[in-house]
Amino acid sequence: MNIPKKALVILMADDDADDRLLAQEAMHESRVLNELHFVENGVQLLSYLHGEGQFSDRNLYPMPGLILLDLNMPKMDGREALAKIKADPRLRRIPVVILTTSKAEEDMVKGYDLGAASYIPKPVTFDALVELMRTLGKYWVEFVELP
Repeated sequence: MNIPKKALVILMADDDADDRLLAQEAMHESRVLNELHFVENGVQLLSYLHGEGQFSDRNLYPMPGLILLDLNMPKMDGREALAKIKADPRLRRIPVVILTTSKAEEDMVKGYDLGAASYIPKPVTFDALVELMRTLGKYWVEFVELP
């Protein structure tokens, strides 16, 4: 008996408008039925997660099952946002995948130390991004059991 898989709500925190657009197009192209929402910095990310301000309507801004996090953002960077997420008992179980242009080993080590589920360098080509979105969607929906 095949139980239908439900769509995963993915929240992407990235200040680069081009990266957000490419991720949206890649998600669409990957044909994975996930819902993708965006914020532009760590402050917005935490507001979204707490359902505050413009993000207060949970029908429009549902809690994510997965966060894609860029490290280098204005206002509050991804490292600080990750530390706050993992320190909050209401948020710490949400898996956070760091998706960044940084290939610095110290960023990778710190990301894992702060509780990131994965650290993935941003793909260089659109096709690679489509494959990444397909793989992420499939992995987090079909293989991983989330609370």
